[in-house]
Amino acid sequence: MVESRLIGPVRVVGAGLLGTSVALGLRTRGIDVILADASPTHVAIAVDLGAGRPAKADDAPQLIVVAVPPDVTASVVAAELAAFPEAIVTDVASVKAGILAELEAVGADVSRYIGSHPLAGRERGGPLAARADLFAGRPWVVAAHDEISYRRASAIDDLILDLGATLVEMTPEEHDAGVALISHVPQVVSSIMARRFLDAPNAALGLAGQGVRDVTRVAASDPDLWVQILGANASPVRDILLAYRDDLDRFIEALADPAAPGARRRVAEELTGGNTGVARLPGKHGTDKRFTTIVVMIDDRPGQLARLLAEIGEIGVNLEDLRLEHSPGRQVGLAEVQVVPEAADRLTTELAERGWRIAG
Repeated sequence: MVESRLIGPVRVVGAGLLGTSVALGLRTRGIDVILADASPTHVAIAVDLGAGRPAKADDAPQLIVVAVPPDVTASVVAAELAAFPEAIVTDVASVKAGILAELEAVGADVSRYIGSHPLAGRERGGPLAARADLFAGRPWVVAAHDEISYRRASAIDDLILDLGATLVEMTPEEHDAGVALISHVPQVVSSIMARRFLDAPNAALGLAGQGVRDVTRVAASDPDLWVQILGANASPVRDILLAYRDDLDRFIEALADPAAPGARRRVAEELTGGNTGVARLPGKHGTDKRFTTIVVMIDDRPGQLARLLAEIGEIGVNLEDLRLEHSPGRQVGLAEVQVVPEAADRLTTELAERGWRIAG
């Protein structure tokens, strides 16, 4: 069993995806985890998964993690602070400034509270979707404020490090502006784009490839949850959407008469700006200049992807990232394999010798 920084017990309020994942991760380190949820079924499932135990009257948690919907987060945090006067409390909601302001307004003891937010999740929710390694390598923001001491806040740092996440310090306001840009506005744009499909001809939808699927993937997210998130972070989201609308207006104006002087240059500048912007994203989400991409064609037959990954391992090359592209009805898929540049030529040669078709 891996040694833990936390002592415990840790009380997790909300046995959904995030709460149960926190609990599972802590249990792998031997921490005593107490589970609480408004749904007894969620608690029972999480207990059956090995995520912890139900709450008892004499529990005295070191740390409390509140993982409930954003519209009730502040009230639940306030109740936990009152019920456990010796515990440090954090929450994992995706907005921070409003929750802190609401707690201060009701006179809660925020000297024992600090908000946090793991940038991790899945398309599915609930305890059955939870994973002990959900936070491994993912950013986890601690939204610091002046009313809690560094010594008290260190318990949240220990939690984040125990779960394998990367600690990022921000103010609540910096956090909310940041997630508006990298999470909340993309959700809005994705959903609005996907609405265009409602009345689209089936023949057009049948042409869908990976590009449109990438753009609209998060449009499948839970509307009830996103109404809460967007309402809680409305001002930063609105500011970015207004600027985005200006960008769209320039694009629309250029396309009104593509032959007009300067129209093509304007379109090119907008597209080039997108290239420059996406290149700034770190790691696999952007164009990571540290790695070289090899595109391997894979027959649409069971076991082919597993065979490719196994043979890359046999060749002795470390796979840095993998992206799949496949459209229904096509007999071939594409695997975009990223490796360090010095391994690219050898991997390309040896895969070709093993019968793999390398695009380009």
